[in-house]
This record gives sequence, C-alpha cells and structure tokens, in this order.
Amino acid sequence: MPSFPAPLASRLPAVGTTIFTVMSRLAQECGAINLSQGFPDFNAEDVLFERVGHWMRTGHNQYAPMAGCLALRAAIAAKVETLYGTAYDEESEITVTAGATQALFTAVTACVHPGDEVIVFEPVYDSYVPAIELAGGTPVRLQLSAPDYRPDWEAVAAAITPRTRMIMINTPHNPTATIWTRADLDRLAALTRGTGIIVVADEVYEHIVFDGASHASCAAHPELAARSFVVSSFGKTYHITGWKVGYVLAPRELMAEFRKVHQFNVFTVNTPVQLALADYMADAGRHTGLAAFYQAKRDYFRAALANSRFDLLPAHGTYFQLARYERISALGDTAFCEHLTRKVGVAAIPVSAFFADGRDERVIRFCFAKNETTLAAACERLNAI
Repeated sequence: MPSFPAPLASRLPAVGTTIFTVMSRLAQECGAINLSQGFPDFNAEDVLFERVGHWMRTGHNQYAPMAGCLALRAAIAAKVETLYGTAYDEESEITVTAGATQALFTAVTACVHPGDEVIVFEPVYDSYVPAIELAGGTPVRLQLSAPDYRPDWEAVAAAITPRTRMIMINTPHNPTATIWTRADLDRLAALTRGTGIIVVADEVYEHIVFDGASHASCAAHPELAARSFVVSSFGKTYHITGWKVGYVLAPRELMAEFRKVHQFNVFTVNTPVQLALADYMADAGRHTGLAAFYQAKRDYFRAALANSRFDLLPAHGTYFQLARYERISALGDTAFCEHLTRKVGVAAIPVSAFFADGRDERVIRFCFAKNETTLAAACERLNAI
C-alpha cells in the first residue's frame, strides 16, 4: 500500500472518529441492541417509496435546480407559513440541502471569516465546531449543565464581543432533549438587536415536542427570522435519515451567500426524492402527528425503566432520553457505555463526548426511535443491572 511521501498538517488535528460511529460499530461487533446512534429501526410509509419510484420511472433522474425542486420548495413554504406564520419566498429564501449537516456547514462557511467568533452551547452536536474551525473562526463555548440544561443569558451577554459573528442554537436539543421557549428567543433577540450577529437555528427535531408544548422556532419570531438560518431535516421527520435531505430558510440576503457555497460543495440534491417528498408533504398529518407518535415511544421507554437503577432526566423533545447511572457504577460515562455494550448488550452514547473538555456528569443518552419490541428487549437487559 503506498504511503503519502510528506507530513500532512491536518486542518482538524483534534478530530477523530465520531462517538456515534464508534458506539454503533461496537454494538454491531457485540451483537448489542443499538440505542446509541439517532436513527429509527422502522421504515417510512410505503407510499413515500412508491412516489420515489414513480418519479424515477417517469424520467425525473437528472439534475434538479441548484436551490431544489420548485415543487418541494413550495411545499416547504406552505408548511412553514401554516405552522409559524412567516412567508418565505420559495425562489430566494428556501434551499434544499443534502441533509441538515450540510446546511449547517454551508451556513457557517458562507458567513464566518477568519478571526470571527461563534458562540455554541455545550453539550454541542459534533459537527458545529469543525465547521467553525475550517472557516477560520473561533468557537466560544457556553455550558448547559445537568439536570435542566438551560441557557444562562447573563453568560451569553458576557460572551458577545465585537468579533461575534454567529450564535448557533439547537432546539429541541440533541443530546439533552430540552426545548427553548419563546422567552428564550426573546432574550436572544434582545442580545443580538442592533448587531450584525447571525443566528443558525438547528431545528431538525421541530416536530418532536412533547406534553402539549409548541416548538419555538426562529422562523416564527420576526426579529430573529430576519437574521437567522433555520435548518430542518426530512430524515428526522419522515424516518429516512439515510436519504440525507434537509432544507434551510433564511432572508434573501443571507440565502444569496449560502447559495454561493452550496452550489460548489453540493450543487443540488437528488431529483426523484425531492419530488416524492413534495407529494408526501401534501398530507400535513404526517408531520403534525409526529409529536404524539414519539411521545408514545418516550412514555413506553420511561415506564419500562421506571423500576431500574437509572435516573431518567426530563425529556421534552427529540427522540432521546438522558439517564444518570450513579446508582449503578462509578465508571466514567465512556467506560460505562462500553461496559453497557459489551456486558449488558445495549449501546448508548456518553454525553461527555459533546463537551470539548470531556466534562463527565455521569449522564448517558439513549435513542428511543425504535420499535416497541426493540425497546422492550433493551429495557429487559437494562432492568437486570
């Protein structure tokens, strides 16, 4: 095997294989039930697959427009206006992306210049900081602490400097399953008022909010909508994470910059899937019913672990459940997750992986986006500890 003849200076020297890949691989090696990586073990409805096949068979297999198929952008615009009361122009303010991660990366690289500062909230999803660093920006990490993981607005105010270019938020929040409120958005708006700060709102779990609460979207907040990239995911909404299709909303001035990068790092997203999604979105119940669907799974999972030695934290949104395990083990969370996978046969994610300093609060994350048979089998093993 040939080797590269000279040393290569890495652009991301601190980055290795993601914890999601590590734990999923270990789960497969050990034959463990995988409650680590955030993907369902069930399919979408057959009608969605049938619509993809229809558009393939009828010859729609060439490049889509760079911004996305107009039919899908129109469907997105209609959904957003119905839910959030904001009219985004389908021609200039909506772009279909190759998943939410690409949307987040593109928003950062389109707007962040060397020396700019970007505020993120830890525990932070692992794609944010590498995008900031590749753009030459400096991540400014603020802490959300167990058990409530609420933003400290005084700390946010203190972190804002003349070099702050962007604030990245995530609600409903992965991994903590918390949600931001309208009051939180009002505080964010007040802190960014009169500045050139851009907000990137990762709202991929927008439809998975529990107990009658409403999702507080930056798209529904006029002041924030005027300075925000709002990112969502069809993969999370329609149980098709492997299709890697998402979208971003932004005012036309920001979207123009976004598309300058998008056209060269992706250009466009596959055509038949876009057209099928446009058809599928015609039934609004497919996304408005998602909260009840996943709340039932959350409630089933929590009830099944009620008599275990895990202490379950509140889960207000997403399809994740955090748990403390201090009554079970004194191991650090990474070692405990490895033990859980190898010896108990259930894989989870250590929350310390979402902190740059590896802060270990003895909390792990389970994914309950699984069939009840999968959850029942996992809970039987977890209850036996």
